[in-house]
Amino acid sequence: MRIRPSSGRWSRLAGAAALSLFAGTFTAVDLGTAPDRAPTQASVRTPSGRTGTGAWVGTWASVPTTVPAGNVTSYEDRTIRQVVHASIGGDAVRVRLSNEFGERPLVIGRVRLARHAAGAPSQEIVAGTDRPVTFGGRTSVTVPAGAPVLSDPVGLSLPAGTDLSVSLYLPERTPVTTVHNYAQQLNVVAPGDVTRDRVAGGGSTIDRWCFLGSVDVRTDRRDAATVLALGDSITDGANTTRGSNHRWPDLLAERFRSRAGTSRFGVINEAITGNRLLHDPNPPAGSAAEGYADFFGESALRRFDRDVTAQTGVGYVIVLLGINDIGQPGGAAPASEQVGADEVIGAHRQLVARAHARGLRIFGATLTPFKDDTLGFHTPRREADRQAVNRWIRTSGEYDAVIDFEAAVRDPRQPDRLLTEYDSGDHLHPNDAGMLAMAGAIPLDLFR
Repeated sequence: MRIRPSSGRWSRLAGAAALSLFAGTFTAVDLGTAPDRAPTQASVRTPSGRTGTGAWVGTWASVPTTVPAGNVTSYEDRTIRQVVHASIGGDAVRVRLSNEFGERPLVIGRVRLARHAAGAPSQEIVAGTDRPVTFGGRTSVTVPAGAPVLSDPVGLSLPAGTDLSVSLYLPERTPVTTVHNYAQQLNVVAPGDVTRDRVAGGGSTIDRWCFLGSVDVRTDRRDAATVLALGDSITDGANTTRGSNHRWPDLLAERFRSRAGTSRFGVINEAITGNRLLHDPNPPAGSAAEGYADFFGESALRRFDRDVTAQTGVGYVIVLLGINDIGQPGGAAPASEQVGADEVIGAHRQLVARAHARGLRIFGATLTPFKDDTLGFHTPRREADRQAVNRWIRTSGEYDAVIDFEAAVRDPRQPDRLLTEYDSGDHLHPNDAGMLAMAGAIPLDLFR
């Protein structure tokens, strides 16, 4: 089913518009508020002194990965100012930091939040919106190796669809070992503790999020819920315009906000470029992928508990995974890890079973076409596997619903290819217009 919204930005742009580039269980260390698996009630005193109660939901997230050996950067006496995009708004915020891939405790001297003005440089915050973040009442925190930490609630009004700036000060020499690479967002590393400064000047830019796992907001809707996108580089926004928040999950959140009946849904993006269902990164020695494959993250089956069921307020999951399992050539994965349709379908069945065991509704998205891709994914055999997986997704009835991304972006005259207007140029990743078409193909009446 393909949806073309009938008004506003969507009607103007949707028609214009898997590493996929090569896209455990997480033990929570909780200082303040316990991690949620469903909307929970919490009380926090806002700056005005009002104490309120509402549902906590996820408004933004990224998947932590390790950093390849030899590619680790260390910072000392530096502030990392990072910009994230809120899918749903609220009157209080809490932040989850992650040291999951650290081999030693992570010392964070100070964390502050502020609104970031749309269109402003990444180092600037909106005057008057700066707030301190505490962990168990303290402004500094030491995160154990291999663990996350959740902040206390912060009284900050964060409107839906706006940007939030998260400033972390690292006083000691700190190897940055837990990141989300390919963020499609420029962030800033500035000298000294400039967490309170309106402009974090004198720094350099990076295209990754460091030690930052997720952001929750407290809404006034007790029926609020989080929609979670589980995917690879197509969902991660590869080849979209940097800083535009033009990934299809961002655009789905925009659709939710545009309709009163769905404005209660937040959307978080738990995708990793290069990610696979069945295997962790394991490129052959000497291959082109060897130096950066760790950024591709743990397999979806391994990371499901951490990245899906441990996230705040999740009620729905959308899965777009399998292209990397089918398509990664020998240069990115050893021959022993090349899999076909049966193995990919078996992994999807596991995701469905594990989601249902947690009471979640889970929707399967068809795999988008990639004939003539520039990365060497496509062969006749792999195309047959892709079609077999899509046939199962559409007809098996095992997913709670089907989202037909393939139909949304394929060329109707050559259905094994992306439509030219939706092609970023590598014949694998959709461009900004393709992302609009994908978001527009999701029936909003699936979310109740």
